[in-house]
Amino acid sequence: MSSIVYKIVPHDLWQSARSTGIFTGAAVDHADGFIHFSTAEQVAETARRHFAGQDDLLLVAVDGALLGESLVFEPSRGGALFPHLYAALPLDAVLWERPLPLSPDGTHQFPELS
Repeated sequence: MSSIVYKIVPHDLWQSARSTGIFTGAAVDHADGFIHFSTAEQVAETARRHFAGQDDLLLVAVDGALLGESLVFEPSRGGALFPHLYAALPLDAVLWERPLPLSPDGTHQFPELS
C-alpha cells in the first residue's frame, strides 16, 4: 500500500499555508478535529461528494510516512479506512501540488496518481 495520501484544498487556503509553512486544515477539518485525507482509491469519490462543481482547487500529495503516528487510518464512508491527521501538516511532507480543474461535464480532472 502506498504511503501517499491526498488532500483537496481551495487554492486560496493553500496559499495561506505556503506563507506559514504549515497547513492547519479547512473549516471541516477544524470542526472534526483532524485534517481529512484520502487514498488514491478514495480521492475521486471525495471530490464528487464534497467538492462537486467547485473550481480553483488543488490536489496535494503528501508522504504519509513522514507524518508519523499523527496520521491514523479510521473507518469512515462505508466502513473504508480513511487517513486522518491529528496535527498540522508540515509543508515539507508535501510531494507535489497540482490544479484540480473541472471537465466540461463538471467532474474534476485528476492527474495520474501513484
